[in-house]
Amino acid sequence: MDIFLERLFDGITNGTVYAIMALALVVVFRGTGTINFAQGEMALFTTYIAWWLTTQGVSIWIGALVAAIVGFLLGAVVERTLIRPVRKRNDMATLIVALGLFTGFNALAGLLWNSETKPMDGLFPGGQDDYVGVGGARLYFDALGVWLFVILMIGAVFLLFNRTRLGLNMRAVADNPESAALSGVPTGRILMLGWGLAGTIGSLAGVLVTPLSAQQLSLTTMFPILIYASAAALFGGLDSPIGAVVGGLTIGLLEAMITGYVDFIGGTLPQTAALVVIVAILLFRPTGLFGTRQMERL
Repeated sequence: MDIFLERLFDGITNGTVYAIMALALVVVFRGTGTINFAQGEMALFTTYIAWWLTTQGVSIWIGALVAAIVGFLLGAVVERTLIRPVRKRNDMATLIVALGLFTGFNALAGLLWNSETKPMDGLFPGGQDDYVGVGGARLYFDALGVWLFVILMIGAVFLLFNRTRLGLNMRAVADNPESAALSGVPTGRILMLGWGLAGTIGSLAGVLVTPLSAQQLSLTTMFPILIYASAAALFGGLDSPIGAVVGGLTIGLLEAMITGYVDFIGGTLPQTAALVVIVAILLFRPTGLFGTRQMERL
């Protein structure tokens, strides 16, 4: 029983990691109608900033705050200077720019801080003795901190989109920017805010999840997380914050259970097995579990 609980806790922890990044993807899509494939590397870059500040004697909490602010500014500037000029042309142009940003931020991080792995402390205690016993299994405090963060973020995003005028404007711009502009919505400002908020969420995600990866920061830290997060967002629905969390938890649990109980897969192909399940579900429900269908008048 204790082994099952440990795998369950690992699956939930990994799932919350994927859910945080999926949430950032959903915020961009729901606010602007665009998928930001550079989200992971933008988060990686700001995480390096937080790490660098800690090497200068700054608290990791202050470093996380600075990373969040830089993430917001980075997202807003990228949208205004690179995404918006090409978004009017076609979706393929936006995709190419996002892929260029993906490689660009990764290369810039390597140029500034080299490619060696960096030890990085977490926001929460993560030592071998920092845990609480549950049914004979260990639940570590850093995992609990990530769980709490996801709960707070999903609540904040839900309130933003459903209880504020800003959220209503973001949804209107994503659905039909031309009609939103005619109704007096400042579409340019809303698009910048959408990317900025996603940059903040991604930055906090990077600072939170990096210590869970053996407390190591490297140029490859965020790429596998982005792959899982993209699958989680598609699985739950690209316009659903709740779907992002459900999708992330589902993939995390699948990964943990497949690795632990399916012997012929073991630790070699859990990603493939989990993604096959996601693709199979999307074949029957392309909008995801919680996504809304788009209606067009002919």
